[in-house]
Amino acid sequence: MTKTRLVLWNVDLTLVDVARVTRAAYAEAFARVAGRPLVQLPQLAGRSESEAFFDALALNEADTGPACEQLLQPFSEELARAMQARRADMVTHGQVMAGAAEALKAVQDHDVRQTVLTGTSRPNALLKLTSFGLDGYLDLDIGGYGNESYPRGTLLHLVKLRAGEKYHTEFGDDSTVYVGDSPRDVDAAGIGGARAVAVASGRSTAAELREAGADAVLADLTDVAAVLAAVGVG
Repeated sequence: MTKTRLVLWNVDLTLVDVARVTRAAYAEAFARVAGRPLVQLPQLAGRSESEAFFDALALNEADTGPACEQLLQPFSEELARAMQARRADMVTHGQVMAGAAEALKAVQDHDVRQTVLTGTSRPNALLKLTSFGLDGYLDLDIGGYGNESYPRGTLLHLVKLRAGEKYHTEFGDDSTVYVGDSPRDVDAAGIGGARAVAVASGRSTAAELREAGADAVLADLTDVAAVLAAVGVG
């Protein structure tokens, strides 16, 4: 088998920043489902949408009993609708992270399969990526998304299996890379079997990412040569 590499990218604050749009959509969806306004937004970095939703219920003193699990699916549907309604705001109030498009193109030019591993649900992830024209660099059919009921480390392993089945290539720990911006992304790489490349473009500093155990830490994605070297194709 060939040693084709598999590179997984986190989406929010690694490839795009649409936090302002997400906050507005989140507040609207939460109010519709929980029946009360979203006063305090939960921590979103490195979290799945389901994790963040249950945190939001607790932080905003909404129902956190057993029945709250029944609210997750309606919330996910409302959030997707609210995000879609704000599609035009993605570009005007959001941005591609510095160097992201160039990095994706540069990696694509090598013998690499690229996809995403994100806490964002599939509809919302695709919306964010297509809004900025980044989807063409990625095989989004094999990606891992926040609406899948697995811890991110386990999901990373499943993405490796999906990619292997599609491309008839075994993606081992030495040929898989996860690029993210939080310590939880670094942890997921370790659990799922991948080299952890951390980008200090999110809420965590370079020092915090190194302390978390990242194999390589980049200030951002603007230095294409450094990105290629970190991914292992430069």
